[in-house]
Amino acid sequence: MQKSKLGLDFTKVNRARSMAKSIADDVKRFSDKYTSVAVERTLCRLLGVDGVDANDVPLPNVVVDSIKEKSALGQGAVFFLGNAVVETGLSPQQIAEKIASNKLDITQLPTHTREEVTDALQPYIDYSIERIKNNRARREKYIETIGEGPMPYLYVIVATGNIYEDVIQAQAAARQGADIIAVIRTTGQSLLDYVPYGATTEGFGGTYATQENFRIMRKALDEVGEEVGRYIRLCNYCSGLCMPEIAAMGALEGLDVMLNDALYGILFRDINMQRTLIDQYFSRVINGFAGIIINTGEDNYLTTADAVEEAHTVLASDLINEQMALTAGLPEEQMGLGHAFEMDPDLENGFLLELAQAQMTREIFPKAPLKYMPPTKFMTGNIFKGHIQDALFNAVSIWTKQGLQLLGMLTEAVHTPLMQDRFLSIENAKYVFNNMRNIGDEVEYKKGGIIRNRAKEVLDKATNLLEKLEKEGLFTALEKGIFADIKRPKNGGKGLDGVSEKAEGYLNPFIKLMKS
Repeated sequence: MQKSKLGLDFTKVNRARSMAKSIADDVKRFSDKYTSVAVERTLCRLLGVDGVDANDVPLPNVVVDSIKEKSALGQGAVFFLGNAVVETGLSPQQIAEKIASNKLDITQLPTHTREEVTDALQPYIDYSIERIKNNRARREKYIETIGEGPMPYLYVIVATGNIYEDVIQAQAAARQGADIIAVIRTTGQSLLDYVPYGATTEGFGGTYATQENFRIMRKALDEVGEEVGRYIRLCNYCSGLCMPEIAAMGALEGLDVMLNDALYGILFRDINMQRTLIDQYFSRVINGFAGIIINTGEDNYLTTADAVEEAHTVLASDLINEQMALTAGLPEEQMGLGHAFEMDPDLENGFLLELAQAQMTREIFPKAPLKYMPPTKFMTGNIFKGHIQDALFNAVSIWTKQGLQLLGMLTEAVHTPLMQDRFLSIENAKYVFNNMRNIGDEVEYKKGGIIRNRAKEVLDKATNLLEKLEKEGLFTALEKGIFADIKRPKNGGKGLDGVSEKAEGYLNPFIKLMKS
């Protein structure tokens, strides 16, 4: 039995985890029956389809839309592309180009056997698998040879809208001490049902997530990593309507961290829950295989719900997300499960409650590189008070051995961070982390005290909530507004029209290869 500094009842933790697994298994049984336009576009990309047509429509969209228009999406893009390769002798890319120029309808070709189809596609499948494997090996080699920063990794954002300006700011942040650079996506990209193509120089509140932008930033971070003698991780977002597509693009270009959470998209972007849970499974299979750490979005719950009253919903969601990741073959060591330092700074003993929750999360998920998010809800623009709030946040993080520390900015609630803002935030974190490095090993928690009692309260409430969710299912819970006080209808939101039931003989060879 694991020993708890908080005196947590691990019989109860195990019961909670068992209920979360039941909930996740129920979602998996549902998602196994369906595919989506995003999943099928992902398969096109993994088979080598890329580029745009004469109207700048991405070719994966062209191929999948041509299949969907014939009401044949349930048969899957792999079958139709493979069948076309057998029939024409062309590559998937050449076939996509012919579809784009209205010279080929792959749903009308003579049908070949399943074995012929898979044999024809094997070279293209092998190429993508090897490319992703090589990216993972490259990362591991870099870490082995030049090393990396200690945990908690210092995680900062760039968000200029121009990928080339992002490169300048990202390299500056790495020189200042950052370990992870997250390139924030332009506002609203999560609602686009396609992935823009090429390098981009215009965005609002962030920069478009494109495969070329990934390549540019990965190259830039490798260069600065060699300069500073420390591997710099690259983070982007594969949440939203293109979740598995962007996961595949990130795997092909060597990203290290991906924000990857269907619950975030359902609650905060009104994406249809059925669509995005189907998409999430394949995206996590890809991320697991690529060695990419996923970040989940539970921290966002506390921007709309009260951080004291609703902390148990964060823990319950983390447990469900853990189990949904495990069903996709993604190991605990790649789970950046989310939580946040979001209590009202005027709350008496708020620091003790934050410490209790962070320690509880660490003990319940001992192998996970937890993603700890800074104060945002109660940042007012008072940069001096804000800097102190961030220092307290940093203290809790090092005390409880968090994994990925998204640094708070003293100018939160004022403007997008400037380079000097990042410098001050990194300096703050490095100072606190160095001076308090082993405080968690030295300090014990008083039996019957505020910290232990708070952790017990949150675990008890999370367990009770999971008991209800196990009976009702996740879909019903989301309809009732259990998480973040936001209600979403099962058949509402964006993207449901892109879901199709799988037909007999449906093919996705990548899942078996990646999970094995």
